[in-house]
Amino acid sequence: MNSAITTELVSLDVSLGADKSAVITALAQRVAGTGRATDAAGLYAAAWAREEQDETGLPGGIAIPHAKTAAVTVPSLAFARLNPGVDFGADDGPADLVFLIAAPADADEAHLGMLSSLARALMTDEFTDALRAAVTPDDVVSLVRIAVGEEEAAPAEIAAVTATPVAVTVDDALLIEGRPARIIAVTACATGIAHTFMAADALTATGRELGIDLVVEPQGSSGYKPIPQQVIDDADAVIFAVDVDVRSPERFAGKPVIRSAVKRGIEQPKQMIAEAIAASRDPQAARVAATTQTTTAETSSESAGAAVKRWLLTGVSYMIPFVAGGGLLIALGFLLGGYNVTDDAAKVITDNSLWQLPAGGLGQYLGSVAFMIGKTSMGFLVPALAGYIAFAIADRPGIAPGFVAGAVALLMNAGFIGGIAGGLLAGWIAWSLGRLDLPRWLRGLMPVVIVPLIGSIVASGIMILFLGRPIAALMEAMTNGLNDLAGTGAIAVVGLIVGIMMCFDLGGPVNKVAYAFAVAGLGTATTANSTPYLIMAAVMCAGMVPPLAMALASTVLARRLFSPVERENGKAAWPLGLAFISEGAIPFAAADPFRVIPASMIGGAITGVLSMLFGVTSRAPHGGVFVFFALDPFWAFLLSLAIGTVVSALVVVALKKWARRTPLGEAVAEPVAA
Repeated sequence: MNSAITTELVSLDVSLGADKSAVITALAQRVAGTGRATDAAGLYAAAWAREEQDETGLPGGIAIPHAKTAAVTVPSLAFARLNPGVDFGADDGPADLVFLIAAPADADEAHLGMLSSLARALMTDEFTDALRAAVTPDDVVSLVRIAVGEEEAAPAEIAAVTATPVAVTVDDALLIEGRPARIIAVTACATGIAHTFMAADALTATGRELGIDLVVEPQGSSGYKPIPQQVIDDADAVIFAVDVDVRSPERFAGKPVIRSAVKRGIEQPKQMIAEAIAASRDPQAARVAATTQTTTAETSSESAGAAVKRWLLTGVSYMIPFVAGGGLLIALGFLLGGYNVTDDAAKVITDNSLWQLPAGGLGQYLGSVAFMIGKTSMGFLVPALAGYIAFAIADRPGIAPGFVAGAVALLMNAGFIGGIAGGLLAGWIAWSLGRLDLPRWLRGLMPVVIVPLIGSIVASGIMILFLGRPIAALMEAMTNGLNDLAGTGAIAVVGLIVGIMMCFDLGGPVNKVAYAFAVAGLGTATTANSTPYLIMAAVMCAGMVPPLAMALASTVLARRLFSPVERENGKAAWPLGLAFISEGAIPFAAADPFRVIPASMIGGAITGVLSMLFGVTSRAPHGGVFVFFALDPFWAFLLSLAIGTVVSALVVVALKKWARRTPLGEAVAEPVAA
C-alpha cells in the first residue's frame, strides 16, 4: 500500500492564499503534481462541492477539506501549516492546520480506514500540538504515518494511549433511575471519511468524560459494524448526527431521538448528549418510527425546508435515469424513423419484425422500436418521482402509494407538479400509518399490506376527487384562450404566451396545454394557412430552452454554483434539450424552482417571440434538432433557440449569485443534508 503522505505533500508556515478556495486549490495542485491525481481541477471541484455542502473548519484551528473522486488515483493527505490562518467556517476563528484528504472513487476499505484514522487523530490535543511543534516536513510525515497506522508508535507513546482511565463521578443530572444514562449514537457524513469518525470520537470521548454509557456506530464509506440489538434495546435514547439517511433505521424504532448535522456532533457533543437525556425523560419527545427512514417528526433540528428539499431531491435522483434513457431513445426514434414515427410506432412494433419490415423499411422499424421504448420509459417519470418522494418520507411502505399517486397524476394530466403533490401526500399518509400504536401481530402486515392499500386509496382518491376537475377546467380555459388570441392575428403575442407556458411547469398541465394546442393545429394546417406550423415551431423551440439553459449554466458558465449532481444532470440535459425533452430541466426546477422556473420562462418567452418574428415553421410535432428537415428556415430556428438559451442561462446564474434563497420554514441558512 502506498503511503498516504510524503514530504512533497507537506507545507510548513506558508501562505497559500487569502481564502479557503485558494488553499484547497494549492493543495489539490500539490496532490496532482506528485502524480497522485490525474486532474487537479477535478479534485478541487469535488472538495469544493463538499465544502459548499458544509464548511470543514473545526474548533481548535483545524480544517479538513476532503473529497472522494475518480480524479484521485492514490489515497493522499496534503498538509499545510498556514501562516496566517484562513477562515474555513469554524466558530472559533481561522484554521492554521489544514489537511486535504483525497480518496479515489473506488477506494477500498483499508484505504478508507487509513484516511478515517487521521480524522480521528485530529480530535486529540496531543496530535495537533505535535503538528504545530513539528520542525521539518519529515516530522509531520512521521506523525501522520503513526496516526494512520503506517508506522508503529514509540513505546512511550503506546503507554500514554493505553494508560488506565481515571474513574469519573457521574453528575446526578446524567442519571436515569439511579444509573448512568445509556445513549447510542449514529454518525454519518456525505463522503463517510472524515466527519463521520470525528463526530463518533467526539461523542465517545465526551460520554467517557461525563461517565455515561455511550456507544457510537459510525456509518462510513468502508461500511459499518452495527451496534448489537441488545445494546439498542437497553438504550434510553439515540443520537443521529448525520448528513445522510441512517442505514437500517428500523433497529432504533421507538427510541427517543435527537437529530442534527454530523458537524454538530463534533462541535457540540456535550449539548447533544444533554438533549438526548432530556428526551429520554420526555414522553412527548420525537421518536424513531418503525417504518421511516428520516422524517420531519423525528428531527429536532432539521427544518421543514431542509426535510422537504431532501425528499424532493431523493425523488429526483431516482427519476433521472427514466428521463435520460427515455429521452435519448425518443430522439433516436425520430432520427431513425423520421418526424412522423409517432403516427403508428406502436402498430409497427406489434405487426412487424426484422424479418417482416414495414413499408418504411428498416429505419422506420428501428425508429419505432426506439421511440416506443423511450416513450414507455418516460411514462415512468412522474410515478417514479412521486414514488421515491414518498419513499424518502416513509421508507419502503411509501413506495407503492407514491407510485400509484404519481400514475393518477398522469391520468389527471397534472404533470410533474401533480407528481410532487402526490408523492408528498402519499408519503405523509404512509408515515402517519406507520406511527400508529398497533398490536404486535398486526405490525407485520403494515408495511406490505395495510400501508400500501390504505395509502394508495387515500392519496390517489384525494388526487382524483380534488385535483381532477380544477386541472381539466384550467386546461380547457387556457386552450380556448390561445385559440381566440391566434385568431386575432397577434401571432407574436401567441409566441410570447406559448413560450412562457412551455417553460412554466416543464411537462405539467400548462406545458401540455400549449403543446396540445400546437399539435391539434397541425391537422388543420394548409399551404394557405401556415399559422399552425408557426405555432408548432415556437412551442418546440421554446420547450427546448429550459434543459439547454440549465446545461449551459451548470456545465459551462457557472459550474461552482451547481452541485456535483446538478452538473452531471447538466451533461444529460444537453442531448435532452436538443431532442425537445423539456423534462431534462426538472431536476434543476425541483431543487430550486423559484430561480430556475422564472429564468426558464424569460428565455422561453424570448425564443417564442423570435421564432414567430422569423417566420419559422415546423411540420413535425416533436424531435427538436433531430427533425431539422421539417424546420424552415432551420438557421432561424437555431438562432431563436440560441438567444433564448443564453438569456435564460445568464438569468439563472445571476439569480443564483445575487438572489439569496431562504428555504421553506427557515429564516436563516439551513444545514444541507447530503
